[in-house]
Amino acid sequence: MDETDTALLALLAENARQPAATLARRLGLARSTVQARIERLERTGAIAGYTLRPGPALAAPLRATVLISVEPRAGPEVLARLRAMPEVETVHTTTGRVDMIATLAAPDTETLDTALDRIGESRGVRGSESLVHLSTKLDRRR
Repeated sequence: MDETDTALLALLAENARQPAATLARRLGLARSTVQARIERLERTGAIAGYTLRPGPALAAPLRATVLISVEPRAGPEVLARLRAMPEVETVHTTTGRVDMIATLAAPDTETLDTALDRIGESRGVRGSESLVHLSTKLDRRR
């Protein structure tokens, strides 16, 4: 991967629907070169796919981060329970005082509260701490 690939990926991250001709013009390359680079980036796994990012009109209005401490050897069971919950968007294992961090999204406080209770009461969960998001000041994923 070179500087051109990095620039191409940045443009695609900005808007993956840009025509190859537009990308080529912005990069100062031939359209066929851009197409070949995109195909190579897809083939090598640098580009895993293309997806829809829901806009604010579709986003759940409530979000929370949950810090989860897990009983020894209960990680796979807890992860399976989290996977089954539609409110859970991401789960990361961590180092430090907690074992997992989950991000949740819910349409209302009742749904969020129920999801948080289900996590805290799950077998294998030693303890949890929830942090409700108040506002987003920076989100580079959008």
